[in-house]
Amino acid sequence: MLKAEELKLVEVWDKTFPKSDKVEHSKVTFVNRYGITLAADMYIPKEDGKLPAIAVSGPFGAVKERCSGLYAQNMAERGFLTIAFDPSFTGESGGTPRYMASPDINTEDFMAAVDFLSLNEKVDAGRIGIIGICGWGGMAINAAALDTRIKATVASTMYDMTRVNANGYFDSEDSEEARYEKKAAMCAQRIRDYAAGEYALGGGVVDPLPDNAPSFVKDYHDYYKTDRGYHPRSLNSNDGWNITGCESFMNQPILKYSNEIRSAVMIMHGDKAHSFYFGKDAYENMVKDSKYANNKELLVIEGAVHTDLYDGGNYNAIPFDKLQSFFEKNLK
Repeated sequence: MLKAEELKLVEVWDKTFPKSDKVEHSKVTFVNRYGITLAADMYIPKEDGKLPAIAVSGPFGAVKERCSGLYAQNMAERGFLTIAFDPSFTGESGGTPRYMASPDINTEDFMAAVDFLSLNEKVDAGRIGIIGICGWGGMAINAAALDTRIKATVASTMYDMTRVNANGYFDSEDSEEARYEKKAAMCAQRIRDYAAGEYALGGGVVDPLPDNAPSFVKDYHDYYKTDRGYHPRSLNSNDGWNITGCESFMNQPILKYSNEIRSAVMIMHGDKAHSFYFGKDAYENMVKDSKYANNKELLVIEGAVHTDLYDGGNYNAIPFDKLQSFFEKNLK
């Protein structure tokens, strides 16, 4: 087994959701293919026998003490052994420099979670699924296209980070000229960073909130900058990713082979979310010309905005009963 780096993990309960007395909780670590040690919260049902398991991560720039932990704890209450992990370079996980993202390494993070769960004595290694939230929804689908051990995948309120980086929001910057300007700006930033000996941060969610901010920016502020979802280790709550942190996403379409995924996939999205087009298009591309479309599903949550599927919003928008039935059906 790969040797893990010794991480300094917080042992007190510092989540944005209350602790359940229905499951056992502990901190664990595991190592990915690049030698980076990842930190995770493990939630174990209080029952005997080999259990189906689920690895959860996201949103993009969040930490496991929020949404992914909420999803993981809820699914553990429903009979699944779960882990919610911080991706490489973020949260309590290892990896330097900090606050970098990579379509390859972050897909590998999910696959390393499957490695770890496969060797857990409480887990039935043939019954492992994953949940990716926001930007990690796209990573989860990419992992499902690569990892044949993953039997079921849920992408919740997903972003395709390669598309938004290359094309801008709503594909408003989908031109060679716009991409060139963005690449030139990042290359100039690389020189400044190299000369300074450190990476400049791009800033997290805007605060204070401008009066003319788009509705989805207001939604992000309501989550990341308030007691609802603020966390001191989160990039989005604080100073954000490195300016060059997502540079490689511009040349990396992560969902290219999604229509070859044989295992079950459910894309779950709110129809009022600014990001809904990512989920709809990802589903359509996944089933187009696919021999394996019969176990794919687009679950539309009426009235939900993007962040409602982070923590349920004001009306418990996360359909945990449907998640349970999806995984019970496909993790047999």
